[in-house]
Amino acid sequence: MPRRQMRVTGAAEAALRDALRALRTQPDVPGAFPAAVLAEAEAAARSPRPTERDATGIPLFTIDPPGSTDLDQAMHLARRPGGGYRVHYAIADVAAFVTPGGAVDTEAHRRVQTLYFPDGRVPLHPAVISEGAASLLAGQDAPALLWRIDLDADGRPVATDVHRALVRSRARLDYEGVQRQLDTGTAEEPLALLREIGTLRERLEAERGGISLAVPEQEIVERDGAYALEYRAPRPADAWNAQISLLTGMAAADLMTAAGTGILRTLPAAPDGAVSRLRRSARALGIDWPHHVSYAALVRSLDPHDSRHAAFLQDCTTLLRGAGYTVFTGGEVPALTVHAAVADAYTHCTAPLRRLVDRYAGELCLAAVAGEEPPEWVRAALPGLPRRMAEGSRRAGAVERECVDLLEAALLQDRVGEVFDAYVIDVHERDPAVGTVHLEDPAVVARVEGGTAPLPLGERLLVRLTRAAPGREKALFAPAGAPAAAPP
Repeated sequence: MPRRQMRVTGAAEAALRDALRALRTQPDVPGAFPAAVLAEAEAAARSPRPTERDATGIPLFTIDPPGSTDLDQAMHLARRPGGGYRVHYAIADVAAFVTPGGAVDTEAHRRVQTLYFPDGRVPLHPAVISEGAASLLAGQDAPALLWRIDLDADGRPVATDVHRALVRSRARLDYEGVQRQLDTGTAEEPLALLREIGTLRERLEAERGGISLAVPEQEIVERDGAYALEYRAPRPADAWNAQISLLTGMAAADLMTAAGTGILRTLPAAPDGAVSRLRRSARALGIDWPHHVSYAALVRSLDPHDSRHAAFLQDCTTLLRGAGYTVFTGGEVPALTVHAAVADAYTHCTAPLRRLVDRYAGELCLAAVAGEEPPEWVRAALPGLPRRMAEGSRRAGAVERECVDLLEAALLQDRVGEVFDAYVIDVHERDPAVGTVHLEDPAVVARVEGGTAPLPLGERLLVRLTRAAPGREKALFAPAGAPAAAPP
């Protein structure tokens, strides 16, 4: 599911770059890989686990942002004789390079997942694995978990298989180029089917009440010596590509539940209070949300190119905060198997280069298809994975919040004292003079305090920026009629 994406473009000033670098030196952020980890990774890259099946004849392709080198997935789409579709989805076989209990494995359990910063990342695995031997780079033979999912004419799965194989991607595509080919009709059939299958899967998602948030990417850009904060709306091709990953995660969950052993990504239904808060946010942003319209239907009607809708979609990610991992063994399937946003059983299995749990999910699915017990190293680690993944998610969330605060402060640091149009989207329960505002321009969400009167929830409010210093003070506002705060 989406996280808030951020990027710095242009030649940002040194102070911002220094502050971004400082975020990586915090104690909770992993530093350089130890020498023993790098040495083991180098050896594994030269001699991965042998693969018995050769699937290099399938002309797979990847779709990733430009410049990406840690490529987890490659696909090939085709029509089936007699109707329907065949999806081949190759997932990087990280287990072919990682010895259970070895140095790389131990370090991966410490890191849990790749951390993303606006100007770079802190990876889960050493680059020789994640950006080299295990990555599904075009023209490179690589071991993979090769999924084959057959769909009927409506896009519903009718057969699933997964096995280890040697694969070779033929083309490295990016989202913008894919969208251009699809729009101009120049895409060859394996790529052209992405629109067809993706649209069918979106229709099925709507039928079961699922939600895919088209969360825009937030960019802080520099133009003519000044900063601006903008949203880049996702393309339709982004969503169709995501549907293939969701399809695989749902197929994996079905294999696990049928086998009686697995780890699911679960999310309970949002409490009424959380949805009520979103209704207040929608009202504050001028978004019409009739009471007879469900949350899922509203989200599907939004246009991420509209700044108000983009802000609301960012706010909707708060409903994903209750997601976690549920382990089950011995054939006892848990009471909660559904991810509320997916509206079906689902698991993480398509990004093993960047997320620890996916390596284990892949092994569980291989065992389920083969009718065998999972490897001992998988069964031994399974009970502790939910807690470890929760720790990793907490770390990633903290990094994300600090990056947002930093970028917004960098954007606004030269505008302290200025007055902005804003909407009050939340009010503190115990102190109604404290709350959260969303600026009309630029697209900033920040704390407001310092007034004496209760904040007008769901209404417009003029606010004055009182503090903003990247790396020192996050953006803070006060009602425009309140006294100005003392300088920091």
